Amino acid sequence: MGMKLSHFNFDLPPELLAEYPSEHRDEARLMVLNRKDQTIEHRQFKDLIDYFEPHDVMVLNNTKVFPARLFGNKEKTGARIEVFLLRELNAETRLWDVLVDPARKIRIGNKLYFGEDESLVAEVIDNTTSRGRTLRFLYDGSYEEFRNKLTELGETPLPKYIKREVQPEDQERYQTIYAKQEGAVAAPTAGLHFSKHLLKRLEIKGIDFAEVTLHVGLGTFSPVEVEDLSKHKMDSEEAFIEKPAVETINKAINEKRKVCAVGTTVMRSLESSVSSNKTLNEFSGWTNKFIFPPYDFSIANCMITNFHTPKSTLLMMVSAFAGHDFMKKAYEEAVKEKYKFYTYGDAMLIL
Repeated sequence: MGMKLSHFNFDLPPELLAEYPSEHRDEARLMVLNRKDQTIEHRQFKDLIDYFEPHDVMVLNNTKVFPARLFGNKEKTGARIEVFLLRELNAETRLWDVLVDPARKIRIGNKLYFGEDESLVAEVIDNTTSRGRTLRFLYDGSYEEFRNKLTELGETPLPKYIKREVQPEDQERYQTIYAKQEGAVAAPTAGLHFSKHLLKRLEIKGIDFAEVTLHVGLGTFSPVEVEDLSKHKMDSEEAFIEKPAVETINKAINEKRKVCAVGTTVMRSLESSVSSNKTLNEFSGWTNKFIFPPYDFSIANCMITNFHTPKSTLLMMVSAFAGHDFMKKAYEEAVKEKYKFYTYGDAMLIL
């Protein structure tokens, strides 16, 4: 019998959920798990460099978070409605998949107005899920001006568990320093720990970098609600793996070097595009890959990740990679040692 949802439950004291990041990105705590020796070390994130040799490869997700949370007012009633942009369906007709809150007030045909001057309007044209809607945006201007308007009106979507108000610094805090390709509604959080200084030091040591893109959607954080994990469906997310990354990674695989997935999003991207002889292929499309134990990983042989919440798909992937019992032991230790969890929390390196 395979693993069940209940195998991934544990008590997480609420004070261990990090509401703010470390003052310096690379000074978060780092728990180092060595699978071969089954040992656990406690370090700082910037000590990462000690575990890598020249021509080992770190694979980064260069997706960029866009300010996906808008607040509008409903026509006639003026009720304040939160609109969370999920994905663009059609650039030409400005159709978007969104979540709305409170959803019960939003019906097909309703119009929502955004901005002081109400220069941006959206019409509800379909229902998708309980809170999901399809909106058509109406804006007098070019596509580029429309996107700039969304950026101007939107705010950084912090995770739901962070109860404080969004601060201006969050826009920068909630973005990796190597973010390039706009399209995510949440940051690939393992990458938030890298500072420019640390990246430079890794580069000087001779570590190679490969970049992939996976636009993180909210589905990554959707709770698993079925006890039988094989019945859970991941939302699809768009991913791209281009030739330079493929060449760098496959060379490292052939030379038996470390290939380190920086984050669960990178691991999912890599595992979505494996050739029959266990090397990486180029990829462009959508993936709904869900990794849970037991699972045989083909590309990366080490990973950096944050500490995840109970019953999350992210925790399941870490369990598949580290080994379930070892992961449980590490998490018990993390709670005991008061490691910080989730987005702005501390990090784990699994070798």
